[in-house]
Amino acid sequence: MKTSLSTLLSTTAPLTELDARAREVFRHVVEAYLETGEPVGSRTLSKGGIALSPASIRNTLSDLAELGLLSAPHISAGRMPTHQGLRLFVDGLLEIGDVAQDAKREIEARLTAKGMTFDSALREASNLLSGLAGGAGVVMTPSFEAGVRHVEFVKLSPDQALAVLVFDDGRVENRLMALDAGVTPADLIEASNYLSTRLRGRTLSEAGRDLRTELEAERQQLNDAATGLIARGLAAWAGGENDKRALIVRGQANLLEASALEDLERVRALFEDLEEKEELINLLDNVRSAQGVRIFIGSESKLFSLSGSAVIAAPYMLGGPKTGQPQKVVGAIGVIGPARLNYARIIPLVDYTAKILGRLLEQDRP
Repeated sequence: MKTSLSTLLSTTAPLTELDARAREVFRHVVEAYLETGEPVGSRTLSKGGIALSPASIRNTLSDLAELGLLSAPHISAGRMPTHQGLRLFVDGLLEIGDVAQDAKREIEARLTAKGMTFDSALREASNLLSGLAGGAGVVMTPSFEAGVRHVEFVKLSPDQALAVLVFDDGRVENRLMALDAGVTPADLIEASNYLSTRLRGRTLSEAGRDLRTELEAERQQLNDAATGLIARGLAAWAGGENDKRALIVRGQANLLEASALEDLERVRALFEDLEEKEELINLLDNVRSAQGVRIFIGSESKLFSLSGSAVIAAPYMLGGPKTGQPQKVVGAIGVIGPARLNYARIIPLVDYTAKILGRLLEQDRP
């Protein structure tokens, strides 16, 4: 049974601007374009089952072009959807079905294979989506925001210390830090006690700004060496979260195959976009604010404004009703490709794979 995309996406399309005839012509143009990648002409549409004369179809195509929903590569060519038109189609006209059973079995088998760790499942998920969807599969590794239970600085050498952070969810993270000359064991203990007291139960992102303000107010009460150590620790931890975020991209070769008939300059721009790790992580972070599939088409994302590509992504989560814990988004997975991706097929694939990753992550947690 097919379901409207509105069940997955929160956005709505201004379809009230189109009458029934315009909607039918527009839908046929977009569906034909997504299938072939070629501009669609009035003759093709009249042969495709639209009960209108070629002249009426041409008039309707012109009206749709004036609304900014269709464009023509050149005067004598047929029409193709603009990014605005694709967004209208995806949000308001696209119908999607469930994932095919054989695809479900393949996803389950490959992600739950014997000996598979969650890290290897992430890499396999990226490969899997690349193969099933025909684009580049991309996965952002989890970002956890548990509260801090304890902080301790351990001196390793005269110029280096180990910062040990114990989180409420049982994780322990060790991070190396440089020490200024003359820092004593007493300074390390003072800094450890200060942070353990003020960080307890709060996430690093929650506490960072407040603690920097407190440091200024309490500088007189704290030893200068301990103050510097705390400030450097906060700075290192704030940057460390981003540095540890890994991005897994597989299937770039698919982008060349899918774009073989398109402008090679746009393909080059897309490959440059994929090298912008920080920008891509920021885009996927936007997915974390949603509970379902998010789609970015062309200029809707600064990252892909030049290459005109599209991203279909979904968050994977911890918790939920079955676990008795609040649901929390920790990462995202998706597919990147040309704007003429097969949205109806890829959306449920991405959504289902994200749900499997969430289930595996729940099982992998301590």
